[in-house]
Amino acid sequence: MQFVTVNSLEKDQERALRVAQDNCILRGLVGSTVHGLSNPGTDDRDEMGVCIEPAEYVLGLRRFEHCVARTQPEGHPSGPGDTDLTIYGLRKFAALASKGSPTVLLLFFVRGHDVLESDELGAELQALAPAFLSERTGKAFLGYLNAQTRSLRGERHATRTRELSQTHGYDTKFAMHALRIGVQGVELMETGGISLPVKEPARARLREVRAGTVALDEILAEIDEVARELERLTKASELPPGPQHERINAFLESAYQRWWQRPTAG
Repeated sequence: MQFVTVNSLEKDQERALRVAQDNCILRGLVGSTVHGLSNPGTDDRDEMGVCIEPAEYVLGLRRFEHCVARTQPEGHPSGPGDTDLTIYGLRKFAALASKGSPTVLLLFFVRGHDVLESDELGAELQALAPAFLSERTGKAFLGYLNAQTRSLRGERHATRTRELSQTHGYDTKFAMHALRIGVQGVELMETGGISLPVKEPARARLREVRAGTVALDEILAEIDEVARELERLTKASELPPGPQHERINAFLESAYQRWWQRPTAG
């Protein structure tokens, strides 16, 4: 696959992409497709991965936190057949997951054919998911949900109009993903996992939202209800206040040492 746009802290963009791809331990399908919410023939393809940076990026002055690569040039939106790939360095990924980022946490729960690349360390990372879950996770989902709700209400900034409901006048894909985050946050706090694709009947309802057949006021009322449930579950959770840093650190130290000591390292 030929990427024409790369964005990374590494100034040599071609090198950044090589680092990301050659040192990848886990890569999976994310975005609308993995949620079961895509519109065939209209959506681009979103992939996310984790790589273990070479030693010079951890012990030296070079910087690599993530690499974003796109098949479209800068300034051009992705469309059908395009791919957006984001590969995080392991430390950056772990830091974001520890904070409860809904976007990053999703990779822990990708399974089956939606896992595009994985090795022993990638499997170990996915198995470590419980160590990242905490009350902070629920609060992070709630924060994302509230921010997107303010956007839908026009209180934060103008929402996108790429999928505008001609009947109700809102960005249907944005609204769908806002409600989805709430639904998945509730499931995560209840069960410790996220189902991919989204379970029924929630998936059918989310598809109705994307189709623009639901009034915005009705969607906002549903989001408010989901937010209240998410807040209740977070307060009542038996999860620890924060992630299990000792387990996470132990894995990071082991993973970097094992990767760098490979015969093919470098």
